[in-house]
Amino acid sequence: MSSLIVRTRRSFSTHWYAWAMVLPVVIVLGVLVGYPLGRGIYLSFTDANEANMGRTIGDFSVPSTYTFVGLENYWNILSGKEGSFYPRLTWTILWTLSCVVLHYGIGLGLAMLLNRRMRGRSLYRVLLVLPWAVPAFVAAFAWKLMYNTDNGVLNALLGKVGVAPVDWLGDPFVQKLSVIAVNTWLGVPFMMVAILGGLQSIPRELHEAAEIDGATPWQRFVHVTLPGLRPVSSTIVLLGTIWTFNMFPIIYLVIGQAGGTESEILVTYAYRLAFQGVRDYAGSAAYGIVILSLLLVFSVVYRGMLNRQEAAK
Repeated sequence: MSSLIVRTRRSFSTHWYAWAMVLPVVIVLGVLVGYPLGRGIYLSFTDANEANMGRTIGDFSVPSTYTFVGLENYWNILSGKEGSFYPRLTWTILWTLSCVVLHYGIGLGLAMLLNRRMRGRSLYRVLLVLPWAVPAFVAAFAWKLMYNTDNGVLNALLGKVGVAPVDWLGDPFVQKLSVIAVNTWLGVPFMMVAILGGLQSIPRELHEAAEIDGATPWQRFVHVTLPGLRPVSSTIVLLGTIWTFNMFPIIYLVIGQAGGTESEILVTYAYRLAFQGVRDYAGSAAYGIVILSLLLVFSVVYRGMLNRQEAAK
């Protein structure tokens, strides 16, 4: 411990300017991330709700009366006693897997097209990046208008070809397909841009050598392109999974309150516990910590799997 303190003091005295530059960031992260996270962890071990939280009403101050309950909230969630976790976890996993696969697959296809020499390539790149530039809440409301059963443009187009209107946001199964479509539209540009950068970093000589050796386009794709994209792909798939798993605005804003709860993912359900109906702050906090833990475990396992694959080569 003493040697650690000595090294820290020596580092501070030698690189004080670096510590000074980092300090504002550390303070901001502590206020915006550290304190809410710590507060959430604390509340998850209590029975805090709307009735027993401290508050001020006019000139009167009502003290907090919630108590420490240990792991009870986590037990209610993980044991299935609470009844909402595992159905929503299943849908959240399906939602995340579907979106990430579509993001990566479509993004890879578009990136390979834009990596070729073609007329108007710069224009296509700008047009395909536009969905990424649109704020998520704006895109969510725009798609919600298009999904409108009576006046939406999608049902109007279906009516032109003699197809009956579809209740895009009413039927639970169609709801899920609808939000997957919206999130795919929003997420593909990021994947496309990242993969395009990865494609341009692959030496052209590798493709030329494979072509001279008689490799078919598919063989060059499998044995040259995909291995060359592995560093980029591993990072963007991890980021895409984390973002999609917690994609609150699309689910909440597109489906809204009229769609019921069958299409809720874990993060939207945690929000509903804390801010709608009888507010269960402790239950919501416990859900948040469980979500964080799931993503941390996935990240560690995923990175470990990639490291083992690299070591096996």
